[in-house]
Formats: sequence, C-alpha cells, structure tokens
Amino acid sequence: MFDPVIAPSGTLLGLLQRGRGDGTLHALAAPRAEALAALNHCVLDDPRHDWQVENRSLYYARLYLDLHGGLDEIEAHLFDAEDHLDTEESRTGLALAVLGHLASYGRQDALLLLRRYAATGVNWAWALDELALRDDDAGLRALALPVLARFPADAEGDAELARTVRDAFEPRPWRLWAEDGRETVGARVRAAQEQGSFDRWQRQMRPAGPRPGWSVKAVLDWAQEGYERGAVLYGPAARCLTAVAGPEDRPEILAAARYGATGARGAALHHLAESRDPAVLDLVEAAADGDSREVADAAVAAYRRMCGDDAVGRARAWVRRTDALGTAAAEVLACRGTAQDAALVLGALRDTVRSAGPDAPELACLVDGTGRLDVACAAPVLRHVYRETTSSQLRGRVARALAATDPTFATGFAVECLWDCEETTREVAAQHAETGDVRVAERLRRLAADPAEEVEVQTAVRNRIGPDLQV
Repeated sequence: MFDPVIAPSGTLLGLLQRGRGDGTLHALAAPRAEALAALNHCVLDDPRHDWQVENRSLYYARLYLDLHGGLDEIEAHLFDAEDHLDTEESRTGLALAVLGHLASYGRQDALLLLRRYAATGVNWAWALDELALRDDDAGLRALALPVLARFPADAEGDAELARTVRDAFEPRPWRLWAEDGRETVGARVRAAQEQGSFDRWQRQMRPAGPRPGWSVKAVLDWAQEGYERGAVLYGPAARCLTAVAGPEDRPEILAAARYGATGARGAALHHLAESRDPAVLDLVEAAADGDSREVADAAVAAYRRMCGDDAVGRARAWVRRTDALGTAAAEVLACRGTAQDAALVLGALRDTVRSAGPDAPELACLVDGTGRLDVACAAPVLRHVYRETTSSQLRGRVARALAATDPTFATGFAVECLWDCEETTREVAAQHAETGDVRVAERLRRLAADPAEEVEVQTAVRNRIGPDLQV
C-alpha cells in the first residue's frame, strides 16, 4: 500500500483525513454535498499511515449518521471489479469497519451490504467478523453455504478451512455453523475445528526453531548465525546470556561487545545494557562512532532499554549529538529525565519538528516528555504538531501534553477533541473541556448515551457530571 496523499490541514478533506474533531464540526457546517464527498473520499481511500493502530471507522460512521449519508459510494467500491484484483485488506477494511458501526446504530442498509460482501467479496473474513458482532443468528446461519463454498471439498480445501477456523478473529459464526445439522455444513465445520485444535497443540509441542547451547560462546555463535540468515536475535540472545553467564564470563562478553562479529556484538551489547554493566555506556558510544551501521543501530537499541541514573546522566552529554544516539538520548531524557532536563527535551522537540516535520516517529517520546516535565513554554510547538500531524495517535499524545502545559487547552483544543477519532483523545477532552461551552455540555451528553462509545470515555464523562453539568 502506498502512503496516502493527505490534504492540507486547513481544508475540510485534510481535517477529515486526520480524524480531527474540527473535521466533524466543519463538515456539519459545510454544504452537505461537499461534506459527503470529502467523507466518501476518506472511507474509500484510507488516509491512515498505519491502519492497524489508528482509528477512523467510528469517527466516519458517526459523521455518516449526522449527515444522513447514503451508502451508494461504499457499495460501488466494495463490489467493483478491482476487489478481485487488489486483495489487500487495506483496500476495503475501513469501509467494512464503517459499515459495521453503522449496522450497530441500526442502519439496515449497512447490515445488508456486509452480508452481501461476506458472501461474495474477497475480504469476506473481515466482513464476517463485523457481522459476528452485530448480526443475529439467522443472518449468520444464512452465510454458511456461501462461505464454505470458498473451500473446495478436497484435502487442500479442508486444510485451508481448518486454518481459517483456527485463526478466526471472531469465532461466533463458526460455532453456529458447527451446530448445523447438514453434513456439508455442521460436520465439515466440526472436523475443521478438531483439526485446528490439533494443529494448535502441535505448534505448542513443536520447538519454535534452533536453540543455542548452554554456554556463552554457544549463545554468541547462535546470535551471529541468526544475523547471517537475516534474523535479529539480540534480545533473545541477551536473555540467554543472562541465564548462562557468570562473573567469570564477563571478559569474554566485553570482548564480543568491542570486537565481535555483528550479531554476537549486538547480543553482547544488549546483555551488558540489561545487566547495567559499568562498561556498557562507553561501549555504546564507541559502537555509535564506529564504521558499522548495523552495530551502531544495535548499540542505540540496547541503550534505549537502559533506565538507570547512569543512562540518564550520559544522555545529558549525548543529547546534542546529531545522530541516532543523540535521538535516543533525547528520548531517554523525555522518558526518565528530571526537571533539570526540561530545556534539553524542549530543544530536541523543536529540532525534530524543524528537521523531520510533524510526523516524525521520534516525536512521540518527546511530546510525552514535555507533558511529564510540565514544560509550559512547549505549548506553541505542541499546538503546531497538533494541527499538522497526520497521525491521530501522535495527536492524542499532543493533546495529553497540552492538557498539562497549555492553560488555554480547556477552552481551545479540548473542545474539538470531544469529536476526535481516537478514544484516548476523547477521554482527555472529557476530563478537561470547559463545560461552560454549550457544545461541550451537549457533546458530553451524547457520548454518555452512545452505546458505541468506549467505557473509558464514558467513565471520564460521568466523572464530569456533577453540580456544573447535569446530563
């Protein structure tokens, strides 16, 4: 899947693609046709960089309800000929998830589309999972024959069916079908369930792969062999070293961390970092300054796992470096530094935004750090990241940081956050939004009554219900 093209943050499309609360508010104020066009664009061309961690489906489903939007565009997208050419889940997953939420709100047209796609679409398993949560038993039983017809009645088809049943995210349809009295349905599904259980037992009993011998040299050799075949085993090898190494083995491990081959060196560095060996910080710095990119990356990864005062102290010396070790040092200070490190964390935040933009992965720890250290003067750059980032996960972190650092948050961004696509962001908003705003009171009432809302959000809403807000 190619990276999505995201419109500017000041446009309706850009706001909806980002999942911002202002997207909903602007869509409700815009001409309905324009709002529905932007909404359909988002649902049919998933705007998320990582669809597995960012939420949009409930956000878009709620907007369909508010706009009384039809589903013709989604139907055309799902049943287009391209469905059989582009079989990636990312092409149809968001649309199916939106239909699932709409079905839970009582939209019968959404439920019928999910049933039809589960029977004929390529990404049928996703649609079936949505139906497993929302459809009645009769609707699910009617899908047994078209779903089972996807698996030929031969050894290969039965094996694929067993794998599908074993790995099903929602088991409810398969349990219903196992109760079916027909030989071609119930007996076949029960056989698949039994085979899946046997396969699972075999996987648990079978060794997962090669294992190291019980000596320091054997573990280091195992880590190097893994590196040579493309498997990074630094973490597992470090844990094995912890189990087998004694004080007398320290010179051998130190030598491997200084001069060993790449795989063995990475494992030794990780082990020394986890055991907080007094020599490890110098070894990490030497590796970062060395010629090998792979060793430098392993050293930085090992350093990120350290949490002692010595690691924090060295971070203060390394934070001004412009390489990966400097980035890791800034993250260590953001996560484990003290008030004296506030200026360093703020400087790293500004430098990262300036050099890498508002979507840089390194921003997550730095944003959290500004909130944890209560860096009040970070508010302007945090507001910039909030507006411009395309990551709803990062925006949620920024909202939490602003709640701690920006005195205007309660009357500003917290209000729009009540409509945000991420439930954690809505939770922060429910805790902080100024209830004197009539929009806030009405939104809190709606969230409290919405059965699709997350429990944590509703708990935060109910904690605000008191003398100042009667819901």
